[in-house]
Amino acid sequence: MLLIKRKHPPFENHWAFPGGFVDMDESLEAAAARELEEETGLSGLKLKQFHTYGDPLRDPRHRTITVVYTSFTDDELLPKAGDDAVEAQWFDCEHLPALAFDHQKILPAILNHFSTDKKLNS
Repeated sequence: MLLIKRKHPPFENHWAFPGGFVDMDESLEAAAARELEEETGLSGLKLKQFHTYGDPLRDPRHRTITVVYTSFTDDELLPKAGDDAVEAQWFDCEHLPALAFDHQKILPAILNHFSTDKKLNS
């Protein structure tokens, strides 16, 4: 699982999924790809929309709606932290750190999704 360590508050120096805000002139898909590249240096991945999360209390700054994108890729790709990340790193799904925001609550659904997709693709 690819995670970034946040550079700025809230949750400064905590691990999180790569992500950010959608610019006014871009699609959700373009924003997901841009944020992934800005924070991890990775580009050209086939991103698939997974699920939308909208708990009004999920971000202490303001109301935030998150659209999660996933991708299967070769973990040989080496992420390089940039923009709002001080670190970007692959983690074994069995040994993940505590996560910022409500990402810990989102994690089980993502892990189940990956497990199901792997079974379907094998």
